[in-house]
Order: sequence, then structure tokens, then C-alpha cells
Amino acid sequence: MSTLSAASVAPAPATASTEQKKPLKACCACPETKKVRDACIIEKGEEKCTALIEAHKECMRALGFKI
Repeated sequence: MSTLSAASVAPAPATASTEQKKPLKACCACPETKKVRDACIIEKGEEKCTALIEAHKECMRALGFKI
């Protein structure tokens, strides 16, 4: 006979659904494009990284952010 009861197993799905309901923060969205964009701006300056900046903006817009 198992020592686990249905009550001890049930809370895990509730926790997973709670995490899914948290809205994505702008600081955590599109980490791939953000990292490359930031490195470019630091090394070369903003004016030479416009393509990477636009790529990051497009990624943010695709996730529903108004930029």
C-alpha cells in the first residue's frame, strides 16, 4: 500500500498554474536579443546598433509589450 495520499499530490498542479498566470516583466522578456543589444551598445555605441535595437523591439512587441 502506498504512503502517499491524493491530498499530498494535488497541490503541485495548483502551483504550476499559479506560476503561469504571472505576467511577464519587460526586464525578463527577450533575453537573447537584449543581451546582444546591450553588448553592442556598450562596445560600439547606440548609433551603430540600430538593427539589434530594432530586433529587440520587435521581439518585445511580439510578446505584447507596447514599445
